[in-house]
Amino acid sequence: MWPRSLTFRVIAFSTVWAILTLVVIFTLITTLYRQASERGFDSLLSAHLFNLIGSIGISDTGALTGAPDLGDLRFSEPNSGWYWSVEPASEGVHGDLHSSSMTSKIPSPNVAEVPFNASFQRSYSAEGIDGEQLEVFESEFVLDAKNRAARFRVMGNQSELEQEIATFQRRLLTYLSLFGVGMIAINAIAILLGLQPLRRVRNALAMVREGTAQRLDGRFPAEIEPLANETNALIENNKRIVERSRTQVGNLAHSLKTPLAVLLNEGRALGGAKGQLIAEQAASMQKQVDHYLQRARVAAQRDSVVYRTPVAPLVQRMVRVLQKLNPQTSLSLTLPATEIVFAGEREDLEELLGNLLENAMKWAKSAVSVTVAPLAGKDDKLFEISIDDDGPGIPEDKARDALKRGRRLDETKPGTGLGLAIVADLVNEYGGVLALERSGMGGLKAVVRLRSLQ
Repeated sequence: MWPRSLTFRVIAFSTVWAILTLVVIFTLITTLYRQASERGFDSLLSAHLFNLIGSIGISDTGALTGAPDLGDLRFSEPNSGWYWSVEPASEGVHGDLHSSSMTSKIPSPNVAEVPFNASFQRSYSAEGIDGEQLEVFESEFVLDAKNRAARFRVMGNQSELEQEIATFQRRLLTYLSLFGVGMIAINAIAILLGLQPLRRVRNALAMVREGTAQRLDGRFPAEIEPLANETNALIENNKRIVERSRTQVGNLAHSLKTPLAVLLNEGRALGGAKGQLIAEQAASMQKQVDHYLQRARVAAQRDSVVYRTPVAPLVQRMVRVLQKLNPQTSLSLTLPATEIVFAGEREDLEELLGNLLENAMKWAKSAVSVTVAPLAGKDDKLFEISIDDDGPGIPEDKARDALKRGRRLDETKPGTGLGLAIVADLVNEYGGVLALERSGMGGLKAVVRLRSLQ
């Protein structure tokens, strides 16, 4: 369900975009910081190198002299990773000067491996006394007019630089992560608030579907208002269609009522076998017309969004009426604690229950039981009405025939054979299920499952 959610899609897209943006920002800033740090590190070593060259001289005997002060205490701290050294680079020069931090000699690659540039300078990486990584700036410089030269080296602790860069990256990652979480949260809140009108539309539609409202009411944003207006127009159009269908059904009923009544009266007045046949056929026609008019009315309002019928009061009233009409039969009723609302018209449920109850009372020996219970449907909420009797019941091989129009399994009982057929059609029109089973009381159990709103 979540991948189909518009809220999930927008939040997921904004979150992915925010993460990608922060990753790019993190990479860009760390890259720029590394480049700037490395340039500053190289500039510092180069400045120390030139300062060292300016601090060293040579005596007449060729001895290197001088006491350089590079202005950095790290050059005096043993094995700090910051060193300098001055070594003879030509004949006639002797002596070896180095910083107090340099407790052992650090070898340098030969010129063939790392050559000097045109300015007689070169830089390379080397391993320090304690295994640290060093960046070495080296230069050869002529000290006097006799072309006596010395090799100057300044070494900086590159591991410290990497640690500083790593510390900066961790701090930057922490700050960007906090910023990213806040940004994603703000985006999610903004998206949820922005999509709130859609939830209001959904709730309003649910109220219309349940029959508690006739239209979508309320103020909606400019982007949602056309949808609400079109939905209201659709609801109004549906009402007009239902009303037109009812009007046409009523007109047809009135137009056929008088001719059928005349035929029925004439058949009774005529008497004899022919008169009885005419009266019976006219009565059958009248029931058939009533049935198809009822079916047309139900089909016209099927899946309507405005009909709701509380089940319990209607069932209680019908049970009381039938108990009074059949005092010799015990009629029990079991209702659920929760309210059940039928998603249809009251008249349809009355006719459906009336036919099933009349059928049960007609065939029962002494008792009829009515049970109403809610069911958990896969897609819709359902409820079930079961009516049991202790009569003879219907054999399984004849249960299907009992639902056919005009089919009567026992001609000794009065009736037209339309009751169960009408029930089956009504249940079918509402998308429900009708089942005829063997009752635990010994007779027939009629089970009807229909859609509910609550």
